[in-house]
Amino acid sequence: MFTYSDSNKRYHTLDYFYKHKFGSKVFKVSLNGGFTCPNKDGSKGLGGCIYCSKSGSGEYGGKPKDDLKKQFDDVLKVMLNKWPKAKYIAYFQANTNTYAPLPILKEKYEEVLTYDNVIGLSIATRADAITDECLDYLADLNKRTYLTIELGLQTSNDKTAKFINRGHDLKCFDEMVKKLREKNINVVVHIINGLPYETKEDMINTIKHINKLDIQGVKIHMLSVLKDTKLAEIFTSKPFHLLTKDEYIEIVCEQLCYLRSEIVINRITGDPKADDLIEPEWLIKKRNIINDIDKYMAKNNLYQGKKIVD
Repeated sequence: MFTYSDSNKRYHTLDYFYKHKFGSKVFKVSLNGGFTCPNKDGSKGLGGCIYCSKSGSGEYGGKPKDDLKKQFDDVLKVMLNKWPKAKYIAYFQANTNTYAPLPILKEKYEEVLTYDNVIGLSIATRADAITDECLDYLADLNKRTYLTIELGLQTSNDKTAKFINRGHDLKCFDEMVKKLREKNINVVVHIINGLPYETKEDMINTIKHINKLDIQGVKIHMLSVLKDTKLAEIFTSKPFHLLTKDEYIEIVCEQLCYLRSEIVINRITGDPKADDLIEPEWLIKKRNIINDIDKYMAKNNLYQGKKIVD
């Protein structure tokens, strides 16, 4: 059995991590804080990353017109039926959630920490959007609650990053990880497999790079071509290869083998809404993908960290 597992999983799942850290079921409540992005408003760039949806990758977050408490309670109405004794982590998901004046950040973060059974915060943001003033506040917040900063990297290949209009380079990302870890703040890294014209080697290199960093978790996504995005325009005018389901599973399983076993796999596939998705259609069946990853790893005797040990 894999070290960080009490099931058939051969990788370090978020569910396992939460259960052993907090002693109960924990789930993340996605919220929309009404933030924008420096890569959209002209501060760093315009248009955002070419794959980013109108909701700023916050499809499962609340409605920005609703206040945070209503967003939170709407999610709980569903979750409480399944897990009446669960604890919650408030997840600021849509757009760049440290991109606002500090008083506004404090107001939103501190509010959700007053909600019943909220044990922590998870804040999705960019490496180029955390000021020194904000960093000091996050360090203070980290002493009072379970805090995780989710940083989008997507790829370690600067050529690809430029093509997708990421707006910052690998050096900027690495420097922010270092700053966060110097203040003992947990870091979860987002990556995307199947970015235009990337090879399997590129995707493996991204994992090898983040494995060298002091990170605590990773989210692995498959590239989604969504309606009303720049990526959709590119794909329609000049289609590029999108990974097949089998290709994705093989790559993910190999990536896991290059990750230290203590790194928590927060996500192992994307979760687009069917109404927004153009391609690949196989992404809709999330449970099937996860099950097939488990089967592939078992069949080939793979487990997280295998290629570090062997």
